[in-house]
Amino acid sequence: MKRRPVIAANWKMYKTIGEASSFFSSFLSEPIPNDVEVVLCAPYLCLPTLTKLAESTSVGIGAQNVHWKKEGAYTGEVSIPMLQEIGVKYVIIGHSERRAYFAETDQTVNEKVKAAVQAGLIPIVCVGETWEEREREETKQVVERQVHRAFAGLSPEQMNQCILAYEPVWAIGTGKASTVEDAGEVIAFIRQTIATIGGGQVAAAIRIQYGGSVKPENIATFLAHPDIDGALVGGASLKPDSFRALVAEASKRGDQE
Repeated sequence: MKRRPVIAANWKMYKTIGEASSFFSSFLSEPIPNDVEVVLCAPYLCLPTLTKLAESTSVGIGAQNVHWKKEGAYTGEVSIPMLQEIGVKYVIIGHSERRAYFAETDQTVNEKVKAAVQAGLIPIVCVGETWEEREREETKQVVERQVHRAFAGLSPEQMNQCILAYEPVWAIGTGKASTVEDAGEVIAFIRQTIATIGGGQVAAAIRIQYGGSVKPENIATFLAHPDIDGALVGGASLKPDSFRALVAEASKRGDQE
């Protein structure tokens, strides 16, 4: 089955509103290939500006986190209705930095995924092992648990609404990317795990990205693997030229299929 590649930027805690506007103008100075799904996941304060700028383009705008409740006494949190009102379509859920620094658990990931799909948002659900878990040869065990728990209680149709991102924690922001062989093996295993939960059709259709020190120089090797459908990109997404190069490489994969 042909799956449309998706390249998503995760800006983390970078860019002011002005910097985000400048990035968008520069990035849009050249046409965006229509065979690639392009997403910018930005800090909350940048989202209203970016969704306005993106209105007449094919670029999707995403948040980096969300609360699963529609409203309530949750100081500092942002709800799905708040995001939807300004036109946000995507949300990253379960990023390793959220798990490590902000007490995100498999349970809260599941609550957020369920709330997002019920509201019509597209979750980018992150899974991945730490270096210690990898050293103990627990990679498959860890990602299998994370995938099962993230999708607990979801129908096959709701699972189809999601994008998965395999991000080995030890490769994020370190400059040390996984090899395509290792990443491909884990992502193929994730696809098999999806099949046990939602069936073969869901497993064949769902997009699974790789994330972890992805850059223009190495993305083509990852996209050459038949199970890898794009990338969730940190540092290399912060400059327009670099991010445009990543999108161009994904478009080449589309041309080859």
